[in-house]
Amino acid sequence: MDILNTTNYDTLQVKLKDEICFIQIDRPEENNTINDRLIHEFKAVLEVCETEAKIVVIEGLPEVFCFGADFKAINENTDNQEQNPEPLYDVWLQLATGSFVSIAHVRGKANAGGVGFVAACDIVLCEDKAVFSLSELLFGLMPACVLPFLIRRMGFAKANYLTIMTQPVNAQQALEWGLVDACEENSKNLLRKHLLRLRRLNKAGVARYKKYMNKLDSLPENSKSDAIAANIEVFSDEENVNKIKRFVNTGQFPWE
Repeated sequence: MDILNTTNYDTLQVKLKDEICFIQIDRPEENNTINDRLIHEFKAVLEVCETEAKIVVIEGLPEVFCFGADFKAINENTDNQEQNPEPLYDVWLQLATGSFVSIAHVRGKANAGGVGFVAACDIVLCEDKAVFSLSELLFGLMPACVLPFLIRRMGFAKANYLTIMTQPVNAQQALEWGLVDACEENSKNLLRKHLLRLRRLNKAGVARYKKYMNKLDSLPENSKSDAIAANIEVFSDEENVNKIKRFVNTGQFPWE
């Protein structure tokens, strides 16, 4: 029985069955970007998964996994309220440390905060056409909250290079750098094969293992306050905010 009623969610499609929870980011009209509603709904689903799921699969749409922050929502923030990155960071932290195996199944584009969802997961699978990028520095921003998870997954040097260059990398490059664990043309079949094996694990064993691993590598948890402060700093910079507004209103990039 699916105890998560999918009709309750505006930004996600959710299915929980046999201790496997599929969470699909579903904002096609907004390029699968992240807004406050999506973060709130993700948090609610993961709270259920802590007790009811031993495997959590994060997916997007065929053409875009997740494209990062919803710049339109930021542009419509007429009250100039400070962006609060902590709820999103906590969602990623729960994916990284929760009592379940988290899997990112990536098709299409994963950019900025989308890479945050990827890097936070225990296992990353993708199709051979998937593309990964961090575009923040082009707008004077930085992936402050993404980096603790990204560094833990692929190392400081490669995370630094991906951030500074801002260029998309293909699935094969991501695989070689350690951002991705496995890749093939039919990623649905790749996911199926992984789930067949992971189904053999029991919930208690997974929870105990994750708790131990979190003690061995606590970078995301220890870096939380610095990451949030850095994120708030760049999003409070009026020049950066104006670049975002110009892009939303005209489609022009900062260098144009």
